[in-house]
Amino acid sequence: MTRSRASAKAAGTRHETSVAGYLAANIDDRIERRTRNGAKDRGDIAGLRAYAERVVVECKDYGGQIKAGTWLAEAEIERGNDDAVAALVVAKRRGTTNPGDQIVLMTLRDLVALMTGTRPEEV
Repeated sequence: MTRSRASAKAAGTRHETSVAGYLAANIDDRIERRTRNGAKDRGDIAGLRAYAERVVVECKDYGGQIKAGTWLAEAEIERGNDDAVAALVVAKRRGTTNPGDQIVLMTLRDLVALMTGTRPEEV
């Protein structure tokens, strides 16, 4: 069964809301689902920080499919739009709706930024 545009959008909204709620409950209660920003998208979740620096979170629910390269490129653009230190993608795993069981994708550069609070130079 294929999804309609409306059902895909509803699934994405549910996933974003679930991720935002999980992060708010476990990290900082100021984290929330971000409202749409138009052409300069800044990610799906607002309020996540590491070392007082913004972190972009892009949520994806593609029925268990993982499109790492495409999604990481999108998250990197959004990181730049938000002037954030790092970007990550939370991908919905097929077969579970538990937000703590979802997959997180990021580049090694983003991992260093999260762990140190400083984004490494491009090589």
